Amino acid sequence: MSEKSSNSSGSDEDVDPESGHPVELGGVLSKWTNYIHGWQDRWVVLKNNTLSYYKSEDEREYGCRGSLCLSKAIITPHEFDECRIDISVNDSVWYLRAEDPKHRLRWIDSIELHKVESGYGSESSLRRHGSMLSLTSAASGFSATSTSSFKKGHSLREKLAEMETFRDILCRQVDTLQKYFDGCADGVSKDEFQRDKVEEDEDDFPTSTRPNGDCLHNNNGSKEKLFLPASPKGMNGIDFKGEAITFKATTAGILSTLSHCIELMVKREDSWQKRLDKELEKRRRVEDAYKSALSELKKKSHYGGPDYEEGPNSLINEEEFFDAVEAALDRQDKIEEQSEKVRIPRLTPVPPGDAYSVIGTHRFAKQVLTHTDQLNMTVEDVVQNHMTYSLQDMGGDANWQLVVEEGEMKVYRREVEENGIVLDPLKATHAVKGVTGHELCHYFWDTDVRNDWETTIENFNVVETLSDNAVIVYQTHKRVWPASQRDVLYLSAIRKILATNENDPDTWLVCNFSVDHDNAQPTNRCIRAKINVAMICQTLVSPPEGNKEISRDNVLCKITYVANVNPGGWAPASVLRAVAKREYPKFLKRFTGYVQEKTSGKPILF
Repeated sequence: MSEKSSNSSGSDEDVDPESGHPVELGGVLSKWTNYIHGWQDRWVVLKNNTLSYYKSEDEREYGCRGSLCLSKAIITPHEFDECRIDISVNDSVWYLRAEDPKHRLRWIDSIELHKVESGYGSESSLRRHGSMLSLTSAASGFSATSTSSFKKGHSLREKLAEMETFRDILCRQVDTLQKYFDGCADGVSKDEFQRDKVEEDEDDFPTSTRPNGDCLHNNNGSKEKLFLPASPKGMNGIDFKGEAITFKATTAGILSTLSHCIELMVKREDSWQKRLDKELEKRRRVEDAYKSALSELKKKSHYGGPDYEEGPNSLINEEEFFDAVEAALDRQDKIEEQSEKVRIPRLTPVPPGDAYSVIGTHRFAKQVLTHTDQLNMTVEDVVQNHMTYSLQDMGGDANWQLVVEEGEMKVYRREVEENGIVLDPLKATHAVKGVTGHELCHYFWDTDVRNDWETTIENFNVVETLSDNAVIVYQTHKRVWPASQRDVLYLSAIRKILATNENDPDTWLVCNFSVDHDNAQPTNRCIRAKINVAMICQTLVSPPEGNKEISRDNVLCKITYVANVNPGGWAPASVLRAVAKREYPKFLKRFTGYVQEKTSGKPILF
């Protein structure tokens, strides 16, 4: 509800410096007139311990509309409304509002100062000059609020404050009307007492006129009671009609304000209900997302965050690590089975960071390769070592343990660990009909068909071609979570080893062993593994019957596959051993099956 700014018509000082007495203070305050017109701007003057108000500053010459003696006044700042002051004297209360809390404080200080300086006053210090206008104006119409009401009157907080004002007014009106009714009851009692007295004295006073003039007889012998005319303000000086109109309007104002409060609360309830519905919908979506994520988590055996990655401080225990690896390998097997139904060459693009120049300078580790002669020497040393040691029998003191036996295939392992890393050498023997050792080694070495049979590789690239039978290859393997991704840089060479004895078969060999190269430095993205792998193949031919030509039915290839891998990083030993035991037989079956399929119906390549 609007307010005009409060200003002083006197000095800015509250105390006259010469007399030491409080000076006059005047300004515009909003005054609660009644429930019809609500808050109205009035010119209020504080002077000589008296608070008076006028309709406006220009109408001061017509006299004040009401005044209060402040000697016994009680000044109460409102609890919630920071601009409101309630000034009460006995049962009379003025409700005033200042422009802001600062002006309210100034008025309170000035009024208190006048009270202290006053030396007179009485218990009944209310003088209401012409204030009955606020009561009789109720007949002119009704409005719960007015244009000069609070600007924030539509808020529930302001409406509750307004209800407090109504409550105070109604309590006073009830007291006033109760006094009037009590006065009426006393008057009726006195009237009945006088009537009884008249009846008792009727025989003693036959005349028509009583000495006190209360009763007289008419010509028909009846008697009438004479009532003195009532004063305009009724008993005890109370205007019953005005008070009744005021009471009716007050209750109407209360009902209207209550209706407004209910409307506000209904709107607020609707707003909160909508917000509740939105929150319930959000909660439902979150719960659905949580259930979906939980279900996906169980399916994928997934653990989020770097704390569950491979490493000595991983939060995932060895059993969960093993289960996660097994689940990932199972998924890869399903994908592989589906792809085998329609075999399509997989040309995997090389990521930007893994592209290397085919021709360029290279530098191997000093102990491996510094020039071509050193290269040839190193390759020949590796080949000779494999021919000497890899073809040895499984007996003796080598401590080879048979871990897998499936038909012609046997897989052996020796348990070796270094600094907690599993370095188990692995050796597998197998026999495949219908293919030669040259064909098996060719497909194992040829990078053009690598992606056709090798399903564990994500990307690979020939870093450098050294000769027709030697290349340097960089490849990254598919990650099996929670193990970290591995990459390998190795030299791959293919050789034919001639038999020293005419009864011995020729031998083909492919050896892959790790090297270093300037164009393939280790990165943080992958853990660099070290390998020394060899596939040694010997072809056995059984003579055909009669003069028939040798066919693939007469060919048998004996395979010896050895692998010594340092995986790097950290992973449970049980997991590494279990993966090797599972994957190497699958690898040999997959590769030999691929070669049989590719050579079927083609001329034999010895």
